[in-house]
Amino acid sequence: MVSTLALLQIFVVLAGSYLIAHDADRTPAPVASPKPNPIPLVTAGPVLAAAGDGALPAKGTLTTRLAAAMGDPALGGSVAGVVLDVATGSPVFDGRSGTPITPASTTKVVTALTVLASVGPDARLATRVVRGTAPGSIVLVGGGDPTLAGPGTSAAERKDAYPRPASLDLLASRTAKALKAAGVTSADLSYDASLFGGPRTAPGWKPTYIPEGSVAPVSALMIDEGRAANGARVPDPARTAADAFAALLRKNGVKVGKGVGPGRAAAAAQEVARVESGPVYALVERMLTHSDNDLAEALARQAAVKEGQPHTFEGVAATVRGVLTRLGVAEGVEVHDGSGLSTRNRITPGGLARILAMAASPAHPGLHSLISGLPVAGFTGTLHNRYGRSGSAAGAGLVRAKTGTLNGVNTLAGIAYTSEGRLLTFAFMADQVADPTRAIAALDKMATIVSQS
Repeated sequence: MVSTLALLQIFVVLAGSYLIAHDADRTPAPVASPKPNPIPLVTAGPVLAAAGDGALPAKGTLTTRLAAAMGDPALGGSVAGVVLDVATGSPVFDGRSGTPITPASTTKVVTALTVLASVGPDARLATRVVRGTAPGSIVLVGGGDPTLAGPGTSAAERKDAYPRPASLDLLASRTAKALKAAGVTSADLSYDASLFGGPRTAPGWKPTYIPEGSVAPVSALMIDEGRAANGARVPDPARTAADAFAALLRKNGVKVGKGVGPGRAAAAAQEVARVESGPVYALVERMLTHSDNDLAEALARQAAVKEGQPHTFEGVAATVRGVLTRLGVAEGVEVHDGSGLSTRNRITPGGLARILAMAASPAHPGLHSLISGLPVAGFTGTLHNRYGRSGSAAGAGLVRAKTGTLNGVNTLAGIAYTSEGRLLTFAFMADQVADPTRAIAALDKMATIVSQS
């Protein structure tokens, strides 16, 4: 009997060990009186702790470790990096920090700062229906919200999304209700996507981006970020959205003519109905966490609108220069789009680290969602499946950073607290990479070194 009990205990221990190692994402059911977990957990603490003024790490030691890591051949012949102290803005490590590098999606850090500083964190993007100039006509007006959910998105999916998106179904329901209240049961529908102008693809975008699904043609009117049911991108997001809206109106008892086409809403047109996106701060968090290219381009355009620049890629570039100059962090930043897909973008590690330091500063609370939106190493967004290697495992949960990936390009820019509680920003960038898997491991190792300094 004793032998049997001993064997049972061993089995339970081994089974528990297997579950911990192989099923880490499974959440156990709650129990009435849970016992305290005897295993100590290492956690990162708040994204921006009130006390981030611990002692600086030993500069010589950090420089030695990072310089060695930056010399990894996997990073190629064009690599640069920097670590800044947020409290003073002084460099703690400088590895060619003024070198312009192709940033890839770390460009979204620049976009986030620009839209938060210009448009503001609490603004929302509205999709509207207004009266047309002809009797019995209405116009669907795009407000630049790519997260607008189409009829293929279930209520449960919308509820689980962050931020909860506006719904084309709800807009159709509200429109039908308003029209019927006015005694209207049929209408001619057109759509207005004129808020965004110019080419629908940016300078430096590869022709494969849209067919492969990396991004949709930029449009002020789209549903589900321009994705079709099979995940591919539709060639004309505005028309697709308008056709879906017409079908929903018919479903809600409003007859719509077959000739749904582009139009322009009058400036003073009477509004029939509207739906609104989540606030900009939440859209910024979503953009950064998931590296959302369509949302990045839309938010960059919203800043151009606010700043009175052309609502085009050229206007975005001018807007970024203007806003960053106003904030004093324009040095080392040249962009041609909002997402970072453009191969013409060039940003220095110093430029990214300074932008992150400004967003983390207590002096700029309206910019803090740039920091809270950064993926958490080993847990969220584009870092959820990283930081499991021996060289970077210690950084899991402690490093928060935006990733960047293009052919031959790997970058990482973010924040970490030192072991003494000092808040640092960092940017490590390489754009002559031959083996991206090894390069990513090298970048993650460097960020881990910062978090362990």
